[in-house]
Amino acid sequence: MDAYDEVSNARRGPDEPEGPVSPGPGDTAADENDSADADTDTPAPASPPVAETDTSIPAPASSSSADDPAGVPVAGADTGRAPVPARSPAWASRQGPYTPPPPHSPSPPNASPPPHARPLSDGTLAPAQSPPPAASGIASLPLPYQIVVALALAVVAVVACVHVGMVFLHVAPSNTMTKQHGQAVDDWVYPEFEQNWKLFAPNPLQQNIAVQVRAEVRKPGGGFRETGWYDLSALDGAAIDGNLMPSHTEQNELRRAWDFYVSTHDTENRATSSRGELSERYLRRIVVMRLDRELDGERADGSGGVVERIQVRSRTTNVPAPEWSEEQVSDKPVVRELSWWSVTDRDRTEASAE
Repeated sequence: MDAYDEVSNARRGPDEPEGPVSPGPGDTAADENDSADADTDTPAPASPPVAETDTSIPAPASSSSADDPAGVPVAGADTGRAPVPARSPAWASRQGPYTPPPPHSPSPPNASPPPHARPLSDGTLAPAQSPPPAASGIASLPLPYQIVVALALAVVAVVACVHVGMVFLHVAPSNTMTKQHGQAVDDWVYPEFEQNWKLFAPNPLQQNIAVQVRAEVRKPGGGFRETGWYDLSALDGAAIDGNLMPSHTEQNELRRAWDFYVSTHDTENRATSSRGELSERYLRRIVVMRLDRELDGERADGSGGVVERIQVRSRTTNVPAPEWSEEQVSDKPVVRELSWWSVTDRDRTEASAE
């Protein structure tokens, strides 16, 4: 059987009798090709029949949508849009039939749900949500530690408010509160938090005051020895020079302690107010604390000695007047020497606590 017979039989159909078939309108080209193939020795392979595709797709009568399942508007449908050309047979053979996506299937009964997923009414799981942000700060601590931190902050806040109130009453003009509770305010402010306006005074300080101290030390083998004068103000000045951030104690501790003592005592070193004893104890404590350190390359108590008594003096020198001023000031230093003070165990305890 040649190619012509195969094509002819394919056209007859199963119920038509065998015999000559009248050529159709499109059979002339096919007969010519078959004749050419018959002249060759090798028969041409038969091409698979291509299904004829209807180029006009009517809109479905039962559907109210003008689009086909693939989402493409059907040609000829009244959609209010321009008609879309029908698909060519080659395009349909490449794309294949439209397959709708599978419906969402619920998770297996034994499968564990993803974290932060909640079940819906139809048995499916909602999309997983991002976890809540982690706690930071005090909230990240355990409950006992949160209570401790909260109490500590409350105590600090109360102390800060009391301190601000006391300082305000100290610098405020005389009023009912200061008249009734003036002693409590002074006990809180003095000597560490004393306030004054000397920086803005019309005549600021024009003197250099050096506080010096010497000690009487009981030696380990018995007997006493007296040290030389240690210039504590000069040591503080040397620590400040060249220091970009000097401490408050190096700048003001010794100077303010001496000013406090002078303002509460007369020239005979007798107390002139109720704060005289407080100022003396405060100055003595600072001096004992300084002697417990190494001064000028040595310790005042030596090796195993004990400081029994101390003596403090001040050396005041006037600041020279500028060249354009006609003011004449003395350049002779003025020395004020206090009596010997006995160092008690309380002084040593308070000095070691600093």
